[in-house]
Amino acid sequence: MEKVNQTFFLSHGTPRLSIDDSLEARDFFKSWSHKVFQHKPKSILVISAHWDTEFPSVNTVLRNTTIHDFNGFPEPMYKLKYEAPGAIELGKRVKELLMVGGGMKRVDEDTNRGLDHGAWIPLMLMYPEADIPVCQLSVQSSQNGSYHYNMGKSLAPLKAEGVLIIGSGSATHNLSKRGYNVFTDSSVSWALEFDLWLRDSLLQGRYGDVNDWDEKAPNPRMAHPWPEHLYPLHVAMGAAGDDAKAEQIHTSWTSTLSYSSYRFTSSL
Repeated sequence: MEKVNQTFFLSHGTPRLSIDDSLEARDFFKSWSHKVFQHKPKSILVISAHWDTEFPSVNTVLRNTTIHDFNGFPEPMYKLKYEAPGAIELGKRVKELLMVGGGMKRVDEDTNRGLDHGAWIPLMLMYPEADIPVCQLSVQSSQNGSYHYNMGKSLAPLKAEGVLIIGSGSATHNLSKRGYNVFTDSSVSWALEFDLWLRDSLLQGRYGDVNDWDEKAPNPRMAHPWPEHLYPLHVAMGAAGDDAKAEQIHTSWTSTLSYSSYRFTSSL
């Protein structure tokens, strides 16, 4: 079993990523296995912004179904399926690490839930064969960045067990401000400012500032009126460790949605 010394935060943007070849980010995701991460992991743990629960929850299923949790998109998108094997053993291991190592009093198992679009759309492009077991872990939007960072720290042992840890969210996520161009419309300059602050903070190793993003970042509540799309980043950061080096592996835009994505490399 090959150990994994990298974790990732991926901005999954619009659900149209699943079918729209004009999106620059689509090429990035499709190049994953030969440009970004060549090693085939034993299993994958996805922390998705689209599963938000009061207490941490993992899905423990034999085979993942495909959740089409979006409305008003072209009909072909609702016919797409990504039925990767479930990862029951991984789900139970995540629960153990969070409770024993992380001191959490309660972690739930969901024996029915499949993969939401924050998980299956990127994975469909990254691993189209759908032959790697996948488990999802929820975020808790009622908590803060440090809570999710510490959650990630509890999950760090999974890397030595061959598990690829992916946080799937969005570097910026304000759906009320769609239809603007961040490069030509000064009224949405907050999006670029936040995205650049996040990039610089990560690349300079200022993870404490990123944990306190709602106090340290420019225009935090414009970039993220609700925090669930940023918290997967904190889990990936925490799982990488305090000494991890961050690298921006992609950036592009759809309106005010940033696709900025990051790799965290640590010593095992």
